[in-house]
Amino acid sequence: MSRPPVAKLPRRRVLAGLLALAAAALGHGAAHADGGGAGLERSVKAAFLYKFLMFTEFPASAFADPAAPLVIGVAGADDMARDLMRLVAGRTVNRRPVLVRTLRDSDAPDGLHLLFVGGSDAGQLARLARPGQQAPLLIVTEAENGLQYGSVINFLIVAERVRFDVSLDAADKNKIKLSSRLLTVANHVHKGAP
Repeated sequence: MSRPPVAKLPRRRVLAGLLALAAAALGHGAAHADGGGAGLERSVKAAFLYKFLMFTEFPASAFADPAAPLVIGVAGADDMARDLMRLVAGRTVNRRPVLVRTLRDSDAPDGLHLLFVGGSDAGQLARLARPGQQAPLLIVTEAENGLQYGSVINFLIVAERVRFDVSLDAADKNKIKLSSRLLTVANHVHKGAP
């Protein structure tokens, strides 16, 4: 018996599959935010960040050449950066290696494809992602009002599970396209300003 296409699967099954992939990538059996405490939550978010790259289309201009890596920048979450470095070691996305850089407030997000801003200070995003930025960039946050500060994806905890909201307006402004498969499993998709 053949499997139905992913687009036809119920939203819950797609989310369960994405969570299972994220958890399997880390060797965890569940994607709950509580079971292992903050460490498990961080690991699940790290796996999601890696998976988000698989569901994001960057224009060719985002890369110096066909072999250029996908670069994830992490600000305000050194533990997350370490988890991500372990997770992406030796892995590729669309035949591109994945690299992780730890950023400080004074660092510019130059050369990044995904910027993760950790912590509850959504204002940190405003300090890092400078107005008028020209390069395509997937911005992910975990602050309560992350989408209002220009984040494309913002993590939140819903019923003790790591979930995420998406801003299509921010994706357009940041010159990236998100797969409908990713949008299907989002907690909420904002089509205009959040």
